[in-house]
Amino acid sequence: MNAIEKFEERTKKNFHICVGLDSDIKKIPQHLTSSDDPIYNFNRAIIDATYKHAAAYKINLAFYEKDGTRGIELLHRTLEYLPKDILIIGDAKRGDIGNTSKMYAQALFEHFNFDASTLSPYMGYDSITPFLEYKDKLNFILALTSNPGSNDFEKLDLGTGKKLYQKVIEKVSDWNEFNNCGIVFGATNLEELKNNIKSFAQLKVLLPGVGAQGGDLESIVRIFKEENNQNFIINVSRSLIYADDSVKFTNTVQKVIMQYNSIVNDVFNS
Repeated sequence: MNAIEKFEERTKKNFHICVGLDSDIKKIPQHLTSSDDPIYNFNRAIIDATYKHAAAYKINLAFYEKDGTRGIELLHRTLEYLPKDILIIGDAKRGDIGNTSKMYAQALFEHFNFDASTLSPYMGYDSITPFLEYKDKLNFILALTSNPGSNDFEKLDLGTGKKLYQKVIEKVSDWNEFNNCGIVFGATNLEELKNNIKSFAQLKVLLPGVGAQGGDLESIVRIFKEENNQNFIINVSRSLIYADDSVKFTNTVQKVIMQYNSIVNDVFNS
């Protein structure tokens, strides 16, 4: 299956929770830290507990790159362990001039073999194009993010009746020739989500910000339901993977993701 098929295979079953593998040695259960390979053992345990209930996995490369070659080796082994029939997002937020962007695309899609990327659009179309040329991959382009700093640029009024993030959504729709474009839209921006969801059209949506950042899962799902839109996945990292620090942490993690799925299903079936 290609990336689009993997996305749709899970979402059509009402699986919309993306598991963020932002694994931090300072936050994993204490009993794992004395093992020979603590982060890898933690990642495997999280994957085993969530795979049957997840829509996708998102790996933030910073959590691995910080440890240099050792971290890259860990990333490779984690990717090898992940099942091949579920969407794996390389959260790298790339976006640079054309030739450099081409190298970044090769790294993410050919070397690491991620199914999807996250991209910054602010250097324009030529910085995005090398990623879009991989027609069987997905690209989630930053529109409106969940952090407080989104006010600095993304919500700027352009003086045309549009804000900058709205112009980004419009442009990404224009770039979606191969149906391999999506957007990142922060789950903490409920009012903006409600007011702009019609402009998403066929774009697939990655929503970070549920859990530790305060995004409300039920409200988000209800907005998508009202538009009869299944083209979304909601990333949950800290509040899921660190839900329990006991020896039986995987039991809790599995219960939490199942509870999230139950909320999603209750909304869609109401």
